[in-house]
Amino acid sequence: MMDWDNDRKAEVASRTGLPMPLCNIRIVDADGNFLPHDGVTRGELVARTPWTTTSYWDEPGMTEELWRDGWLHTKDVAVIDKDGYIRVVDRLKDVIKTGGEWVSSLDLENCTTQHEAVSEAAAVGIPDEKWGERPVIMATLKREYLGKITADDLKIFLKSFIEKGVIPKYGMPDRVELVDTIPKTSVGKYNKIEIRRILGAA
Repeated sequence: MMDWDNDRKAEVASRTGLPMPLCNIRIVDADGNFLPHDGVTRGELVARTPWTTTSYWDEPGMTEELWRDGWLHTKDVAVIDKDGYIRVVDRLKDVIKTGGEWVSSLDLENCTTQHEAVSEAAAVGIPDEKWGERPVIMATLKREYLGKITADDLKIFLKSFIEKGVIPKYGMPDRVELVDTIPKTSVGKYNKIEIRRILGAA
């Protein structure tokens, strides 16, 4: 890779990285089936190493869930490319499952905040009778753009990421809700339980 241009190098350098020696890392689907390391397919990151914890203290039920099928389940959603480089794309509890496909809430948030008018954005899955879940985004605008940018403007902006292949077509949010503030937890993370409650009732 040393002869690559800086953009290609940066794209690799920004990934989570390669497994260290004696780390066996794979990605699996919801049924525990191994998924291809093609740089595109997303699945839960599972691991086996000589030093990995074998159990939770006095919690046999949690231990059984942690070590399903003999692999430690990290609850991270990741992509692994053909060279073995890992890119973590979301937490399993935050990934949006629509029509049997996974959409990264982090990808939607990162793309939305690239708009010059957006201050913050949180993406969640809202229950949908047909698709299981559909993506919805809650966003705040910078003060100087209040009243000048609409939710439709942001949806048009997100279409450009679909055209680039950053967001899958089925990942286009059904709604973008502009709000004054986004609920956060006591440690400053997006409170996605509260966000789902608010958006689900919208």
